[in-house]
Amino acid sequence: MRQLYLAATGQNRGKTTASLGLLNGFLERGLRTGFMKPVGQRTVIDHGQPADEDAVLMHEIFDLREPYSAMSPVHIPRGFTKAYIAGEVVEDLGDRIRRAQVTYADHDVLLVEGTGHAGVGAVIGLSNAVVAALLDAPVIIISEGGVGRPIDEIVLNASLFERHGVGVAGAIVNKVDIDAQPGIRDILERGLAPYGIPLLGVLPVRPILSNPTLEMILEGVHGEEIHPGPDLDRVIDGVAIGAMEPGHMLERVGPGTLVIVPGDREDVILTLTTAHLMGPAGTANPGEFVGRGERSMLSGHEGAAIGLVLTGGYRPRQAVLDAIRRADLFATIVAEDTYSVASEVHDLLVKTHPADTEKIALIKALVAENLDIERILAVAREPAQIWR
Repeated sequence: MRQLYLAATGQNRGKTTASLGLLNGFLERGLRTGFMKPVGQRTVIDHGQPADEDAVLMHEIFDLREPYSAMSPVHIPRGFTKAYIAGEVVEDLGDRIRRAQVTYADHDVLLVEGTGHAGVGAVIGLSNAVVAALLDAPVIIISEGGVGRPIDEIVLNASLFERHGVGVAGAIVNKVDIDAQPGIRDILERGLAPYGIPLLGVLPVRPILSNPTLEMILEGVHGEEIHPGPDLDRVIDGVAIGAMEPGHMLERVGPGTLVIVPGDREDVILTLTTAHLMGPAGTANPGEFVGRGERSMLSGHEGAAIGLVLTGGYRPRQAVLDAIRRADLFATIVAEDTYSVASEVHDLLVKTHPADTEKIALIKALVAENLDIERILAVAREPAQIWR
């Protein structure tokens, strides 16, 4: 049984994307492939069993037959870390992972997905570096777009793996704007070469894989829904803060922009709703909402914003709420201030779910087209020993 351990330089770098695409590639080659998330931080209940949500994702997409006790041997529910530090957890958690590994002894390949950066899990004695050493699995480190930052992060994480005797087989850089950075692959390859870390591939940025949908925004900020808009499954293109004059605000938003704005900034809200209505398909009379002096500013605008998050707990006047609904804009009201909400949206963890068929198909195609599956398979190797 050959093994590969997918680590990352931090959260949301693309481990699950790479895992899903690689697992699909291995299975398409007729290899009996297993999946394990040794230490999970996001536990769900599936078929009456607790498991990390990434294990559930792979189980459902690929109809994997192994039990969740093997796919997700250690998961960390709320309060577990404090209990561990207090000495209330006496079980050998590493033994759970070793026993899970035995389940896959007759497989061709075992793909192991880590959690966060190399040191995540150290608080319970199971950092990614420790777990990879425990499984005797070579590591591929995943980072995200840029030049200096991914190289710095990959080298930093590699040092902890190497300290634990884990071989770093290479790196993958995700969310790369290839069109804007011609030659970026060669630059990254040369930047990693002095550290003996091969670049195994780059994955181009795709907004649908990294940006949340409006429904995720609604759930993530725990807001009161004012209007759902035409499609809660729509992926946002970007975020803007409505903290400037309406005319300047219009210059910074487009049809896919989510605008976070205090609920008492009715001037900004009305400008955005009116601009949306006055787009190519709009029929609004701008005089209903804005002054005559602003009409030229709005004229010909191709629709402004996909939705609004109204902050501070301020509820606009009924006429303003009616304008939002007439424009058919997504809108929610939250109690927190604009800065706090913007931070929540920025940190919103966008996960892939089994029902995301379009997203899953894109991930499979993206990995197949941009990563050399055979080369990645070549760096997988058998452990020196499987504990029984």
